Amino acid sequence: MKKYLFTTIVTLILFSTISISCSDEFVNKKPQYSIDSENYFNSKEDYDQALIAAYDLLQTTYANAILGEIASDNTLCGGESPTDVIGWQQIDDMIHTPVNSNLKDIWNWMFAGVQRANYIMEFQNKTDFAGKTQVLAETRFLRAYYQFELVKWFGGIPMKTDARFKVGDEKTIPRSSVEEVYASIEADLIFAAANLSPTASQKGRVTKGAAQALLGKAYLYQNKFALAASTLQTLINTSPYSLVTDYNKIFEFEGENGSESVFEIQYTDVEGAGFPCLQCSEGNVAVGFSGVRNYTGPLFSPGFSFNVPTQESADAFEVGDRRRDVAILDINAWAAANTSFNDGKGITFGKGNEDTGFFNRKYLPRVRSDNAAGDQKLTNPNNYRAIRYADVLLMAAEAYSRGQIDDTKARQYLNQVRRRAFGDTNHDISASGAALTDFILAERRIELFGEGHRFFDLVRTGKAVGTIPGFKANKNELFPLPIEEIQFANGNWAQNPGY
Repeated sequence: MKKYLFTTIVTLILFSTISISCSDEFVNKKPQYSIDSENYFNSKEDYDQALIAAYDLLQTTYANAILGEIASDNTLCGGESPTDVIGWQQIDDMIHTPVNSNLKDIWNWMFAGVQRANYIMEFQNKTDFAGKTQVLAETRFLRAYYQFELVKWFGGIPMKTDARFKVGDEKTIPRSSVEEVYASIEADLIFAAANLSPTASQKGRVTKGAAQALLGKAYLYQNKFALAASTLQTLINTSPYSLVTDYNKIFEFEGENGSESVFEIQYTDVEGAGFPCLQCSEGNVAVGFSGVRNYTGPLFSPGFSFNVPTQESADAFEVGDRRRDVAILDINAWAAANTSFNDGKGITFGKGNEDTGFFNRKYLPRVRSDNAAGDQKLTNPNNYRAIRYADVLLMAAEAYSRGQIDDTKARQYLNQVRRRAFGDTNHDISASGAALTDFILAERRIELFGEGHRFFDLVRTGKAVGTIPGFKANKNELFPLPIEEIQFANGNWAQNPGY
């Protein structure tokens, strides 16, 4: 289907590096292996190979995206039974503990991303070559991205600036504060925004706009509204991005890396994976997990029926909002509209745990070729739209509104998104002050439904209590560090409150 930046996953451990191969000019190399990491980085090629390894962990963020929905009020866990992927079920019910393999995955994979970026930064001065600043800017964006995921999930994390963690560091290096982590993220993204190209040399590589958008988002998560507004406004003023006229096309294969894509994580179905190593998949694992169980019919492929939207979230869409049928598949209505399929036999499908009749349509597996590699329920090529231009507009609107900076601009950006959704100006919002803020936050839920942002939006705006079933104040704002990390640190890292 596509091969832009990633085709082979390998493990980059603490003391050795593995160069990996991909397609196209940037990475058209045979795999090379070095067991002596201290004597690596002798050429531009070495830095490029290490950068690919740092990008590679982005594909594991499928777990972050799907759990950002399941943990929220948007969807239920679903699956085959109440014990199917028990860690997800516990998060859905807000009864998770430090003994949760799925939370451990997020911790491990995001830290692996930081570690790979820090490997490059540790040796950033070893060899000079043309284009090195671009490599370092991409590296620092990636480190910021992984650290941002960690801090929003777990709070303060241990940091070692521009160096890899080594065995024993966990007993001496403390957890940094949330403020210190964000300071690192900000510094990396300011550097990245100043040095990245506005256009990507290859699809999937980060750009100046991606760095500006993530920086604005980091400011917003800290309630630094003036900085968020100015950063996002700069991006909007110079933006090469625009809203796609047809909302539906954004999430189809032909809509990947389109004009609305600020940062998009690339997936492919060329190389597959299995349950023993889901992180080995070059495909978007969350897509198959969200698929309709035992489905036979047009457009979609079957899956494992996780991440099922609730009736309440389906009802949150206003009458006439064209986004509803793009975001949510009503399987019964879909079956009724396709009775002629398969010579009149119609669509068939099964029901899973917590069945609501709804599915996260944006990231359902689509029909693809029969010769695709791996389990088609696990290796889907659907890209993840990590930051869309609509998100940028709504973040800017929120910053202007919550910061009491400029309600006119806040309404302008909010209504720009709504006009695409309804196809007219009749649904424009005219409110000001706190009411305008409420409209903007409600719009984020609808516009970004199914894209993994809802839980964190509720937490950072103080609206999770009473909205997310089972959510406990002063506890569930963060997730627990894996029990193994607490044990390895031998008292050096305190567990998050309430766990």
